[in-house]
Amino acid sequence: MTQRVPRIQGHCDTRFAGVRAAFERNFDAHDELGAAVTVLADGEPVVDLWGGWADGARTRPWERDTLVNVWSTTKGATALCAHLLIDRGLLDPDAPVAAYWPEFAAAGKESVLVRELLAHRAGLAALREPHSLEQFYDWEFTTARLAATEPWWEPGTRSGYHVLTYGFLVGELVRRITGQLPGAFLRQEVTEPLGIDFTIGLPEKEVGRLAELVASTTGPTPEQAAAFARLEPVGVAALTNPAIDLTEANSARWRAAEVPAANGHGTARAVAALYGIFATGGRAGEHRALSAETVERVREGQGRCRDLVLGVGFAHETEVGLGLWLSGENHSYGPNPRAFGHEGAGGSCGLADPEAGISLGYVMNRMGTRIVDDPRRMALIDAVYAAL
Repeated sequence: MTQRVPRIQGHCDTRFAGVRAAFERNFDAHDELGAAVTVLADGEPVVDLWGGWADGARTRPWERDTLVNVWSTTKGATALCAHLLIDRGLLDPDAPVAAYWPEFAAAGKESVLVRELLAHRAGLAALREPHSLEQFYDWEFTTARLAATEPWWEPGTRSGYHVLTYGFLVGELVRRITGQLPGAFLRQEVTEPLGIDFTIGLPEKEVGRLAELVASTTGPTPEQAAAFARLEPVGVAALTNPAIDLTEANSARWRAAEVPAANGHGTARAVAALYGIFATGGRAGEHRALSAETVERVREGQGRCRDLVLGVGFAHETEVGLGLWLSGENHSYGPNPRAFGHEGAGGSCGLADPEAGISLGYVMNRMGTRIVDDPRRMALIDAVYAAL
């Protein structure tokens, strides 16, 4: 008989015992397979737990250094690349994107601002013409198509989640300024110097540490299925053009590609450390990655609205800062409305709360079915704040 709650490893400060209890409950109440959670307080680990299985067949235990694809939690790392350039005076959030990427001015986009790109307000949540996986993995081809395409709505007036295009759009700005794709820039400037176990894509040599992504055992509820059926055309295109399923996301070509919106691979410890840069005023130990002023800019709200792509998944309006979602009135990232973070498909998340000095990383391989606010991550966040 399969043990419902596996042996949990790692450490947890007594004050945060409720986080450990919530982590354990997720295995029983939400069919967690393998997962890890890390909480940093003022940059120091107060929770670092892992447990379960790294594969669907339950033959490989989840280890301290198990890596997993974190889907859109990757976007926090990509936004960090842009903010490094802003901090250095190389990228102006109030400049037109075309100032750095001249071809982008096509199809009425000459006035789209960098801040609108960062905040999912550029109207480029999807490509209009069919886009194959082979084309998707071709950086030059995909970015050229995005530069040529017409926005789905008037840029700057609404937000619409740029599910896959975000990484190419922000990433191309990084490439135009530095000559490097965001994965290489992140490695050179952040993860390698700070010893953070996170990459965009995954080097072949690390595959032995990789967890397999596994589908939910329940499938979407009737309410969730109805929500998908109500998606606007831009939402359908954003989620299906191209369509990426678990088979593809577990493939070698997905790992080898540069998908800065969705194929970051790391540990919970790494996610907490990356988002921790935002939580500690730009510091990472003795290293200062960003100025305090730049960190404040990250959470400049760009206007509340019902998201044009994911609006059917929210019971409320939401607001995006410059690359990360604000916790807001719905408390998606805890009770501080000015806390911010990003979640990934299936449930992973990174969170930063500068007022509390807290950052959190949660990763897993059992894909949840909710579009937003997966109950496993919400239970962990609630437990963290209950301990403060």
